[in-house]
Amino acid sequence: MENLKYKIIVLMGGQGAGKGTHAKNLVAQKGFKHIETGDILRHLPKDSPAAKIIDKGKFVPNEMLFEIIENEITTSGKNDMILDGFPRNVEQAEWFVKKYATQESPYTAQVVYLSLPESIMRKRIENRVKEGGGRADDMNPEAVQERLKAFKEKTLPAVELLKHSAGIQFYEVDVSSESFETNFANVCKALNIVDIDKTKINVNIANQKRITKQH
Repeated sequence: MENLKYKIIVLMGGQGAGKGTHAKNLVAQKGFKHIETGDILRHLPKDSPAAKIIDKGKFVPNEMLFEIIENEITTSGKNDMILDGFPRNVEQAEWFVKKYATQESPYTAQVVYLSLPESIMRKRIENRVKEGGGRADDMNPEAVQERLKAFKEKTLPAVELLKHSAGIQFYEVDVSSESFETNFANVCKALNIVDIDKTKINVNIANQKRITKQH
């Protein structure tokens, strides 16, 4: 039955949307299994084919990435889970829909798009640099511009595909408020999470074990 399915919650958004922070706070609130794609890729065995590709500074091919993601979801067991950092392009989104947004899937596929203007994305990246956090390349304006361009050209079309795909429960949440608690409350509202424990909300939770090496 539909209501017995476990949830796969996909968090999507541009730079500064707070995907990692929202994901970790949702985990703290509800105990979701957190599948963080970047972290998984960084901690692959050094002799694995994907790790060797990453070491050369290249992106892991989609087919190889699909296998890694599917294995993580399968081995997560009977849990609601958050998928963070995937999908990032149309091909990945199409695979996710075919794999997990069907009637036969043991999961209910939910997508939360964390929406905010590019001007606020840039402002938040600048603030991260000023506060001594963020990614290693946040201080490089050209790198930031390339990431924003990639988001518009590759990830936004994937968001649109998921928004209009049958079998996907899609929610767009405005996270442009300066108050993380306000943004997080709106994310929880979209996901029908009503029993928020404010004592567990941690704005800096995503930075506690930040690894600046990028895949």
